[in-house]
Amino acid sequence: MNINIRSAKFDDAQFLAWVMLTAARSHNKYGAWEHYVGGTQQDCLSFLRLIATTQKPHLFHYSTFIVAEVNGQKAGALSGYDPKVLGMRAFTQALPEVIEKLGWTEDYQKAALERYVSFMTCTPDNVEGAWVIENVAVLPEHRKKGIVNMLLASAIDRGRKNSFKLAQIGVLIDNKPARRAYEKRGFKFDKEKRHPSFEKVYGSPGVARLLLNL
Repeated sequence: MNINIRSAKFDDAQFLAWVMLTAARSHNKYGAWEHYVGGTQQDCLSFLRLIATTQKPHLFHYSTFIVAEVNGQKAGALSGYDPKVLGMRAFTQALPEVIEKLGWTEDYQKAALERYVSFMTCTPDNVEGAWVIENVAVLPEHRKKGIVNMLLASAIDRGRKNSFKLAQIGVLIDNKPARRAYEKRGFKFDKEKRHPSFEKVYGSPGVARLLLNL
């Protein structure tokens, strides 16, 4: 088995849409993107594909991702970025491009934001000066082959090369396998956020923040 880790490309957008959808679901069947977008799963994937390819880069843009290939086929990916440059502010500036393409009305946008409130109750705060790693997902047939570990190692190395001294990752509190994978790479629990509205929608009590000294 030949595993290659590379930077994501524009043409990876459809796969990255699946990665973001799957990562948001975590170990559950429903995640933040579906709740925000509404509609069908295909509606959500179409939204995420457009999000990944906006003209303005941001935390969900393809340029923040690295992709793992097994024997030349895409198997998994994750993202890593500087939140001060490519954080939520950059995302909100890029979002109108996608909304226009999808033809969302003002009422639909308002409803989407209202649905997103429950997720925001447990979104981890960014630690000052931290390199943020997110959107970790691997195709089912390629799990338990060390791919997540290789992706994390590459993302951590990128953080170091960009002069970061700290890395941050979030995980649903009850997703023990994912937390073990992150702790295997040296991440340690820092703090967590819990909220009843988050648990009601997503089936998990909240999100834990883990940190790693680079």
